[in-house]
Amino acid sequence: MTEQTAPDTARPDGAGRREGAGVRAGLFTRSFGPPPGAGGTTVVLVHGLGLSGRYFTPLARRLAANGATVLVPDLPGNARSRAAARRMPDVERAADALARWHRRLSPGPSLLAANSVGCQVAAALAVRHPRLVRRLVLLGPALEPGVSGLRHCGRLLADAPREPLSLLGVAATDYLLTGPLRFAASLRHALRDAAGAFEGHLARVAAPTLVIRGAGDTIASHTWIRHAARLVPDGRAVDVPGAAHAAHHSAPEVVARLIEEFTAEGTEETETEAAEAEETGKTGEKA
Repeated sequence: MTEQTAPDTARPDGAGRREGAGVRAGLFTRSFGPPPGAGGTTVVLVHGLGLSGRYFTPLARRLAANGATVLVPDLPGNARSRAAARRMPDVERAADALARWHRRLSPGPSLLAANSVGCQVAAALAVRHPRLVRRLVLLGPALEPGVSGLRHCGRLLADAPREPLSLLGVAATDYLLTGPLRFAASLRHALRDAAGAFEGHLARVAAPTLVIRGAGDTIASHTWIRHAARLVPDGRAVDVPGAAHAAHHSAPEVVARLIEEFTAEGTEETETEAAEAEETGKTGEKA
C-alpha cells in the first residue's frame, strides 16, 4: 500500500510567518519562515532514528521568528517519507538522498543541524557534499563508538523519563509510522556506521561545527561529546543545563540562541573577509 501525504501547503501563523508541510523534492518536508533564497539564513534540521521532523517544531518556529528559512524533512524510509524508500538506506545513502533533496529546494549552502543518529547522516553529508553545508550543529550525537547496541538501548530507556511527555507522544507515533522492521534495519546501519565511518567523517568535516548536549543526556555522554568536538578540525562543545537528549525540544529558546550566535559568527567572518579583500584591492590600485 502506498502512503498518501497531503500536497505542499503553506499558511501564515498568528505572527504572519509562514508554515507548510507536504512532499517536496521527494521527501515529506515541513517548512517555516520565508521561502529558500529570500536572503536570510537557511537551516535544515535532521531528525534521529525512526522519527520524523515533528519534534523539531518548537525550535523551527523559534528560528523562523528571527527570519531564518527552516526546512525539516522526514528522512527516506522514515515516518511520512516511508514511501520514499523501498528499504531503509544506510547512513551514506541517506546522506546522498538528503543532498539531492537539498539541491532541489535550496541550492546554496545551509546551516545543517541534526539530532542523535541524524548526526551521523549530517556528518556524512558534510563530507560527501561539502558545498551544501555552511555550518554544522550536532545535537546529542548518539551511538558512541565501542558501545554495544544493548547498552545504547539501556541509555535510551534511562533518558525517556527525563524528556517532556509531549516528546514521548510524538516519538511513539513516529515509531509506529516507521515500523519496527525499518527501525531495526536503520539501527543496524547506524551501529555499523558508528563502529566504522562516523569518527572518520567527523575528522574530515570542513565546516565549523558546534556540538550541543543536554546536561542530563544519558545517551550521548559528556566524554563522548567532547571527543566528537575535538575530532572536527573546527569544532567546539557546549552543554544545555536542565535538558536531556532532545534539548532542541525541551529547551528550544536556549538551543535557538546558541545556533543564532553560532550563525552570527559566520556572518561576522564573511564581512571581515570582504572588508579585507576590498582593502587589498584598494592597496593594489594605489601600487
